[in-house]
Amino acid sequence: MKRRLWTREELILALNLYLKHPFGKLHHGTPEIIHLAQIIDRTPNSVAMRLSNFASVDPFHKERGIKGLTGGIRQVEPIWIEFINNKDELLFESEKILADLEKQTIETKFAEILTGIEYLKGETKIREVKTRVNQNVFRQIVLANYNRKCAITGIDLPDLLVASHIVPWSQNETERLNPENGICLSALYDRAYDKGLIGISEKYQIILSSELKTREKKAFYQSTFGNLNGLRLQLPQKYLPKKEFLQFHMDSIFQG
Repeated sequence: MKRRLWTREELILALNLYLKHPFGKLHHGTPEIIHLAQIIDRTPNSVAMRLSNFASVDPFHKERGIKGLTGGIRQVEPIWIEFINNKDELLFESEKILADLEKQTIETKFAEILTGIEYLKGETKIREVKTRVNQNVFRQIVLANYNRKCAITGIDLPDLLVASHIVPWSQNETERLNPENGICLSALYDRAYDKGLIGISEKYQIILSSELKTREKKAFYQSTFGNLNGLRLQLPQKYLPKKEFLQFHMDSIFQG
């Protein structure tokens, strides 16, 4: 029987799954891999191999000397390059393809995060759907990168975790969906970071703002912030926070 070549759509779906899962879980027994295999009519082993092909072109693994499975590089490398150059479009396209194969519309699949946009029409609604879906995908990618744990506390309850942008979403369209622009934080520390009450240095150490230190005699300060100054983040599996992004936050958002 002639081997069936992977289509571009299938490769995009494989990349989507690769980005959303820790490297150590890219095996044929992973439920999400089994699910993707079923809807594209391939074996879990075949899907797991494609994900390992993406690992072979991922610069993070290249720098570590991990080669992944190199046999399919020529198929996956163009998709990886397309992702690097156009994350916004490719990630949204992958989610639309996935919803279609699951016999859903993207609005139905993401109904929970699309509430409140029913009144929107035309291009305005399309833009808002795309933005919210991509934000959701970014969250999944960042949480997977940090093994679904807060980088400060180690909290591993997904409902309490946020994909915190280093450079805010509104201030850099190009880097919005870059995993190096995200840190997995619990909701309290995400808010503190977003408002510049805490900063993170290029050495990945937490710095408390002067504004926050004015509360150092308060009970809440000792229980939630007092031991953080100088503490090093629990670093992610793959994509480290980009140092130029961290410096931008220190220069533009951190409250000194």
